[in-house]
Amino acid sequence: MIALRSALFALLFYPGTLLYVLATILVSPLGTAPVRKVVHGWSAFHWWLVRHVVGLDVRWEGEIPRGPYLIAVKHHSMMEAVDTLRFGHTPVVVMKRELTSMPLFGWVTRRYGAIGVDREAGAAALREMMKEARAAAASGRPVIIFPEGTRVPFGAEPPLQPGFAGLYRALALPVIPVAHDVGRLWGKGFLKRSGRVRFRVGDPIPPGLKRDDVEARVHAAINALGPVVD
Repeated sequence: MIALRSALFALLFYPGTLLYVLATILVSPLGTAPVRKVVHGWSAFHWWLVRHVVGLDVRWEGEIPRGPYLIAVKHHSMMEAVDTLRFGHTPVVVMKRELTSMPLFGWVTRRYGAIGVDREAGAAALREMMKEARAAAASGRPVIIFPEGTRVPFGAEPPLQPGFAGLYRALALPVIPVAHDVGRLWGKGFLKRSGRVRFRVGDPIPPGLKRDDVEARVHAAINALGPVVD
């Protein structure tokens, strides 16, 4: 059953994604609002598959506030990466450059407002990320970052990547940390197991803290749902 659900998800999600990408390209000349509507429709489509095909029962503890925040999310899987578009209130998502450079899909991510970061490019890439993030925050949109830099297995608690501290300092925004345990059931591999997963919104972390302090607080908050679960 696990393999069947996983295969059905792939058979529906990836062709469906292509249709949404093409629809975004078609409506792009009409302006930003239609683009966002189609992209959010894609995220809603993914959310429907997550619940009804994969069989995840997602429970939230707390709510993501609206407005310009820096939202730091634990990263286990594609599930929460796509779902940020649904729970983040039209966010700008910081993602690896490989995704924003993909044919067609990458164009859509940039048109929506995602920020691609080349983790190997050093200081120049970080400066460009901060420039784009400042513009996003100035427009009232939240900025979502996966501060560990990549997907990690459930239970892993690596240190935060340097880009988080730089972005925190540059934006001077409160941080909303988000922990979850999706990786128990859905990680990097093909198989996606059904069951209950939890998301927990931590207390806002104020701007202006020293690097060690903010990194320690964010690290603890996004790892609040570790291997021991109810």
